[in-house]
Amino acid sequence: MKNMAPGSLLDPLPLFRNGFAWVIGGLSFTLTLLALLPLLAILAAIIQRGLPTLSWEVFIHLPAPVGVEGEPNGFANAIVGTLTMVGLGALFSVPLGVMTGVFLAEFAAGSAIANGVRFVTVILSSVPSVIVGVFAYGVLVITTKQFSAYAGGLALGVIMTPIIALTTEEAIKLVPIHYRLGSAALGASKWETTVKTVIPCAIPAITTGVLLAVARAAGETAPLMFTALFSQFWQEGLMAPTPSLPVLIYNYASSPFEEQNAIAWTASLVLLMLVLSINLFSRLLIRRRF
Repeated sequence: MKNMAPGSLLDPLPLFRNGFAWVIGGLSFTLTLLALLPLLAILAAIIQRGLPTLSWEVFIHLPAPVGVEGEPNGFANAIVGTLTMVGLGALFSVPLGVMTGVFLAEFAAGSAIANGVRFVTVILSSVPSVIVGVFAYGVLVITTKQFSAYAGGLALGVIMTPIIALTTEEAIKLVPIHYRLGSAALGASKWETTVKTVIPCAIPAITTGVLLAVARAAGETAPLMFTALFSQFWQEGLMAPTPSLPVLIYNYASSPFEEQNAIAWTASLVLLMLVLSINLFSRLLIRRRF
């Protein structure tokens, strides 16, 4: 091998390589911009059509009857219903998802059981949400003969669980090995090391996964149409049809009445703000490093 001259590493790159780098960089920027255009167009349309009717009244009033003028028009019941069903889904999906992720990363890493559980979890995360809605319909709605918030929460929880499990597993794997070794050197058992050392270190990333799952569930429409249905009024209880923002948007967007179309755009803007806020909050959490 020939010896390189002392200043060869500092020599400028050939013109061809500089030109190639500029072309690839420009092509990447152009393709990225093209990929963002549909998203920007959707955002612009939602803001343009939803902002004019956005007011405090939409957050505190029920949907006004069609054809009745002068009545305040809102979707407070749909906001409460969405939060209720997402909360019900999180009640069982967060503990189950976190425990599954910890099991895969700490107690069964590399085993055939872990590979099987991970495979099923990945498959479950890619199942269409309408299939999950049909499943919850068969499990709860047909059994209880009633559309309810419980059925909607079950469907959303099934959607959230694999997301939380997979993100928890990756978060646990990011914890440096010397944390575990230090805990074991102090006499801690495997369980104590996991609970008192590993999980606290991974909490920011686990929380991010939970928030992303919540954001995903908050925008689901198909499962709620099969399970919670809809209502123009306040929900009478957890075992009654429950309104939600996604179903309200679907119903009002296809309505022939202009006032309901306007409310659909405003509800879309509110749902977009909710999901965007959750995602931004998750990004702030993930900035914490181990």
